[in-house]
Amino acid sequence: MAIGVRFRDFVPDENSGDKGFEQLFKLFMQLITITSGDVGEALQWLNELDKQYGLTDNDYGMGNFIDDLKKKGYIDENEQERGELKITPKTEQKIRKSALEEIFGKLKKGSTGNHHTPHTGQGDEQSTDLREFRFGDSLEQIQMTESIRNAQLNHGMEGDSFMLTEGDLEVRENEHKSQTSTVLMIDISHSMILYGEDRITPAKKVAMALAELVKQKYPKDTLDVIVFGNDAWQIEVKDLPYLQVGPYHTNTVAGLELAMDLLRKRKTPNKQIFMITDGKPTCLKEPGGYYKNSFGLDRKVVNKTLNLAAAARRIKIPITTFMITSDPYLQKFVEEFTEVNQGKAYYSGLKGLGHLVFEDYKKNRRKSL
Repeated sequence: MAIGVRFRDFVPDENSGDKGFEQLFKLFMQLITITSGDVGEALQWLNELDKQYGLTDNDYGMGNFIDDLKKKGYIDENEQERGELKITPKTEQKIRKSALEEIFGKLKKGSTGNHHTPHTGQGDEQSTDLREFRFGDSLEQIQMTESIRNAQLNHGMEGDSFMLTEGDLEVRENEHKSQTSTVLMIDISHSMILYGEDRITPAKKVAMALAELVKQKYPKDTLDVIVFGNDAWQIEVKDLPYLQVGPYHTNTVAGLELAMDLLRKRKTPNKQIFMITDGKPTCLKEPGGYYKNSFGLDRKVVNKTLNLAAAARRIKIPITTFMITSDPYLQKFVEEFTEVNQGKAYYSGLKGLGHLVFEDYKKNRRKSL
């Protein structure tokens, strides 16, 4: 009797899927990021969407959804301001996981999480690369399925005879691993919300997704997040959903100085800086206050920024710049900055930002920085 598979059109169950709580919750997760953690504003937007698209019905209304958010531990009342709702640590973690799934896809946590150097041989973890057998390779590295297939192709099979030679054997490469320390710099200057484009929300999502990736897949790595406007300061990963743009200029120098200070304290051999920005450096902090110039590339500000790029290069800290504008005038500065540091630069729209950050992070797993 033949065994096969029969295919038919998929008809979803009306009582399953994204109806009710799950459908509204996905939208709520997006809105809570855009509103920087403001539950009230997110729910107001959700009500407007409900009016326009009919997200709820007589069986499950917006009031039911809010009650479920409370029962499931996603929102709570702010004790300091009675009646005001706030998101809980459970929601903060859920937002990071949602960002990871949205940007990087669903990734399974491995037993170890370190970055790979290009050295192969008797390493710590198998790679995806195959090669021919060489003297000294362990038996555990031999891939039997590939090796037997090679034997069949090379020698054929006559009757019950089978021949496997050393030339048929294939082994899987092993890779040595090392730890990596990364500082992610996020520009929070006013231009990140100007010109009718929300640039800070995608930047926050990328930061949250990267943080969750490091936590799940590379737990031995470190990730520090800093923001820079007129000044620069470090923030906790849990604070990312609440991050807002301020009425700031762009003090790239302060951000780089803080990033390098953080990395100097790390004992890991591999260190790197990722910088997400949409503009040129326009600000310096001096003993008498702030030196600012938003009109063009100020040579005083640029020179200080380039000096720090060179200093980072001397201590072997590459800087990868993700420029989320396509202004040729600004690209020229980024090119000069990248050349001085011997780092990398990407010119990306907001849609491709997460993919570029992920790919660059993944590439650095396979080399010693």
